[in-house]
Amino acid sequence: MKKNWILFVASRYIFKGRSNSPVLAVLGIATGVLALIVIIAVMNGFQLGFIESILEISSYHLRLESFPPEKTGELQRLMLEIPGVEAAVPFMEFQALARGKRSGQQAVFTRGLNQDAAEVDRKMKNRLDFEDGFFDLSQTNYILLGTELARRLGLSVGDEVTLFSITGILSAEDENSGLNNYEIRGIFRTGFYEYDYSWAFLNIGSPAFILNESELKLGIKLVNRFNDGLVFDQSLKKLSAEGYEDISISSWRDYNRSFFGALRTEKLFMFILVGLIFLVVGLNIFQAQRRSVLQRSEEIGLLRAVGGAKNAVRFVFVCDGGIIGFTGAFIGLVLGLIVASNISTFFSLVEGIVNFFIGLLNIIAGFFGAGWTDNFAVFSPAVFYIKEIPSRILPLEVTLIFMFGFLSALLAAWFASRKVINIQPAEVLRYE
Repeated sequence: MKKNWILFVASRYIFKGRSNSPVLAVLGIATGVLALIVIIAVMNGFQLGFIESILEISSYHLRLESFPPEKTGELQRLMLEIPGVEAAVPFMEFQALARGKRSGQQAVFTRGLNQDAAEVDRKMKNRLDFEDGFFDLSQTNYILLGTELARRLGLSVGDEVTLFSITGILSAEDENSGLNNYEIRGIFRTGFYEYDYSWAFLNIGSPAFILNESELKLGIKLVNRFNDGLVFDQSLKKLSAEGYEDISISSWRDYNRSFFGALRTEKLFMFILVGLIFLVVGLNIFQAQRRSVLQRSEEIGLLRAVGGAKNAVRFVFVCDGGIIGFTGAFIGLVLGLIVASNISTFFSLVEGIVNFFIGLLNIIAGFFGAGWTDNFAVFSPAVFYIKEIPSRILPLEVTLIFMFGFLSALLAAWFASRKVINIQPAEVLRYE
């Protein structure tokens, strides 16, 4: 008996059936795939934005510490010789207090960089969005401030900011011994509130770093940050061969472990919670297919009587689940990619529709002397520290979501069709 009858019968059961269960199942799977793609894409946008801000601005991919400052140039050369290393950036850092035009002070984490750091480390430069001014550390009295820090202190480009060196104040008799004035040359925004509110960049040659006895470190940027383990091992071997056994090397996984672990756990649980949609739809398909097997027992007996094997007849119902799963997952995939790729436009459309109805309600309520004027915003800038909603679509995750939707229907149909094997043609057709 030819096998092409299986798909033909399966399609007739779906499209010619009197039940609307296949339509509801397709819509359920499509909704689940759509929702999961959009939610995970937005979550990726937020999380990867934070991660990249931390790695590209703050922590670097690898760090070298505890080495003589006069060996910095040689260490840069050695590290750049290792395959996969993109940049080697010397830096220093210390804590200070900043005072601007307004009263009060603000704690500042100050990092010292060479004046060519933006050219050497292009990834860091790309993460610094300058709202005013530009990256300029050509003089030792130049400083770059985060946008929220500048707003808090009431400062703009061209103004002077006063830094009080905490170490200097605590270690000297004169309270003003740690006082330094710096000219603001740029105000940057990273999108990460902690950096925008409490970070500043100085020229690494500023006397403030000497006053604070800051340790010189070397930040290493990799072409691919996930190759840190391989580059770490190669760095140890190369440095040991050159006589630098005492140098301390650490990876971004070490000093960001807790934060990145929390993000990964958050994403996993969100994936599971939204993925419960597939479980509900799968149970619906399971019940629908079981009911279909019972209702079509005579047809199953007839197919068996004319030569259809047990597994072949069972495969008819498995094909039903496969068609439902693939159709729903494909529809959800297409819609999910469209929405996730235009997430800001989508939310603007939703806000516009909601605000339209709010406006109508205001007009109606105005006749009764009531109403309100606030507009609705999904992510209001007054609450969330974002300019627009970020979205990142990762091909591997999209493929997994599609397969979850497809396999949930396929497995549900497979388990529901087990009763087909137990149907005996002679017993079913005895009284027909």
